[in-house]
Amino acid sequence: MTDIARLTDLIEPEAQALGFELVRVKMMPSEAGDGGQALQIMAENPATGQLVIEQCAALSRRVSDAIDAREEDGEVLVEGAYHLEVSSPGIDRPLTREKDFANWAGHEARIVMAKGYDGQRVYKGELVGIENGMVTITDAKAGESRLPQEQMHSAKLELTDRLIAATQPIDTAGVDEVLEDTEEKADD
Repeated sequence: MTDIARLTDLIEPEAQALGFELVRVKMMPSEAGDGGQALQIMAENPATGQLVIEQCAALSRRVSDAIDAREEDGEVLVEGAYHLEVSSPGIDRPLTREKDFANWAGHEARIVMAKGYDGQRVYKGELVGIENGMVTITDAKAGESRLPQEQMHSAKLELTDRLIAATQPIDTAGVDEVLEDTEEKADD
């Protein structure tokens, strides 16, 4: 079994070295359908709340080098075949850190509690905030509910017009540069 805490300890300094904040590290089944795994890393530039493709590539290289160095020393960080996915958290971002629940208060969220949690499992509504590890959400069914963050299976923002309006625009640097194909195409 992959030790996510160990991977996070390895990946976080690599993200910080580039000026990024780590949002999530997660192992998932590969979407390639090959039975392999994907090591998903979400990070953000604190100035923009996103990563552009060049930043994702830079983080991917650093993480790959760090994992390769440890594996060459005999440490097994991920068992079996896997591929690395580095991305920005996106507009309907996962809520993983205490500051996420505080910063995005007032927006719609979906929280799924871990199995075995007392009460309903899925909460959807306006995120109120977090205090002492307890997340408050105004759920349509349950009303205002206080949920322990450590017992959450997942939490993410819901895509709404209000969220779109509150989100910083994507970095559009370079979009005006158009690459033209100057090769002539042969006629058939």
